[in-house]
Amino acid sequence: MNFSLILFILFIVTGVIWCYDRFVLNKKRLARAQELLAQFDATSIGIDAAQRTQEREKLRLEAIKPPVWVEYSGDFFPIIAIVFFLRSFLVEPFRIPSGSMIPTLLVGDLILVNKYTYGVRLPVINKKIIEVGQPERGDVMVFRYPKDQKFDYIKRVIGVPGDVVEYREKKLSINGQPVETKRLEPFFDQQRLVFWPQFSEKIGTVEHKTLNYDRIPPGIDPWDFPQRQLCSYDASGFRCTVPQGHYFVMGDNRDDSQDSRFWGFVPEQNIVGKAFFIWLSLNGIVPSFSRVGSFN
Repeated sequence: MNFSLILFILFIVTGVIWCYDRFVLNKKRLARAQELLAQFDATSIGIDAAQRTQEREKLRLEAIKPPVWVEYSGDFFPIIAIVFFLRSFLVEPFRIPSGSMIPTLLVGDLILVNKYTYGVRLPVINKKIIEVGQPERGDVMVFRYPKDQKFDYIKRVIGVPGDVVEYREKKLSINGQPVETKRLEPFFDQQRLVFWPQFSEKIGTVEHKTLNYDRIPPGIDPWDFPQRQLCSYDASGFRCTVPQGHYFVMGDNRDDSQDSRFWGFVPEQNIVGKAFFIWLSLNGIVPSFSRVGSFN
């Protein structure tokens, strides 16, 4: 059971309890309090006025006090409701679990994902109800993994519906046009303590960095996936035509990323949102603010 579903269930349960208490149970408690106070007034005529007022207020408070489980549900409901709507329709936090997007995103980066850029969707079932925009080439996109939708993946959009994506000898082209690249200073991998070849790449209007490991051959051993016939593979690389309603994605760490080259296209209904901001980075358990900010 994923967190979104758990949050949805908590939202429904606490909301039902809050509404039932506010519109049903609370009225019953108030009516009961009036009965008890009337009985108290009838039997406490000889009691000192100050003491009588004190005991009367104590009786009233005890009568209108809700059960503990109802009180806690009412306290938590507004918090759960705010978190639920923020995560469902505005922004959702994610943690980068792997190195497939190095050097753009590092393992341990905590990022924010815009949930409405690609359209407003119903929570849990992820059905789009309001059209806002579509993924564009170069976007860093979070989506439900087509092979197992319990998992969220993050990759860069390389091809949109109708595009022909070709990757041969580690050179990327889209619709027959080679993608503009230039070699940069090597990237130092702090986990493996090695330097990797680093490049600048421009897809559409987005300029970003990629890694390519010279020692790894370009050949790919693809898996079986829907519409596999739209792709052809050989020792030098592959060529894929992106079907309608689908997207072709790749990791920026080109030789250490399982992506559309292996498991196929991302259906439109699997899209979660557009990643746009690093709000914290965790190196182990040590927080770092040096990487905070937006990214391409």
